[in-house]
Amino acid sequence: QVQLVESGGGSVQAGGSLRLSCAASGYTSSSYCMGWFRQAPGKEREGIADIYTSDRSTYYADSVKGRFTISRDSAKNTLYLQMNSLKPEDTAMYYCAAEDIPCDVVLKGARVVAAREFGYWGQGTQVTVSS
Repeated sequence: QVQLVESGGGSVQAGGSLRLSCAASGYTSSSYCMGWFRQAPGKEREGIADIYTSDRSTYYADSVKGRFTISRDSAKNTLYLQMNSLKPEDTAMYYCAAEDIPCDVVLKGARVVAAREFGYWGQGTQVTVSS
């Protein structure tokens, strides 16, 4: 059973930076598509970035491309999301997710993988950006 635990959320002013972490354990496969999602109150969960652990291919939503960077430290089994130039509209609960399938197999023409394709989820970490 894969377990994911996010950390690193907090409050920051607009223009600032945060780095989220997602510690993973219980892997049964050697390769996973891993993603970051966010959900603001009253809004649908939004996929923002994915990475395939096997070849480190990355995928980004237009809303964060150029500002956010997804990466993974395989030695630490930890997924990261470096968030720069934060905006108030980035305020949300952020979740990491994983599934043992190549990201490009489930992209289906989209920029990022849909939430329904992921079977493993963390509990989330809150990010609040003030103006």
